[in-house]
Amino acid sequence: MFHDRRERREANRAFDHGDGVTHYRMQQKMVSIGDDYWIDNDAGEHVYKVDGKALRARRTYHLEDRQGHRVATVQSRPMRIKDSMAIEDGEGHRVAVVKKALISPLRNRWTIKQEDGDELSVEGNVVDHEYTIERDGYKIAEVSKKWFRIRDTYGVNIGPGADHPTVLAATVAIDSMAHPGD
Repeated sequence: MFHDRRERREANRAFDHGDGVTHYRMQQKMVSIGDDYWIDNDAGEHVYKVDGKALRARRTYHLEDRQGHRVATVQSRPMRIKDSMAIEDGEGHRVAVVKKALISPLRNRWTIKQEDGDELSVEGNVVDHEYTIERDGYKIAEVSKKWFRIRDTYGVNIGPGADHPTVLAATVAIDSMAHPGD
């Protein structure tokens, strides 16, 4: 147990120092249905486009690469009691479900259940865009607005080995559910 804790602490420290981490810049205000925006890398280059659609009263966002190929779709699941959004890959296969658990008096609880069996936890303040996404206590992504002086902008840092389109789609889903009226 002690060895696992030290290993996890060292891995998270390496993540915090940027070892193998990719940086993205996102818009704070979620797209209105019908609007698009770009997700940029730290060099300011467009990497992915988020395209908001209204399909049968569902909130739907397509994540496309620079060439216009769909790499992920985020779609609300309105018939569910718990607020949740499904994430599909570019071929339409479900890869994850982002769920907001019932609100507890202390904090909101969020999970990302991946179809491959891994469940990711979301730790921190989702509403203010200051949170981490973790797998078994290891950071795989961090979201923060502290890195930017630009209003309505936040960053997403994704560690090595994580599926970037799925993590970015999860942040779009979380943003959409945390700020439904924006």
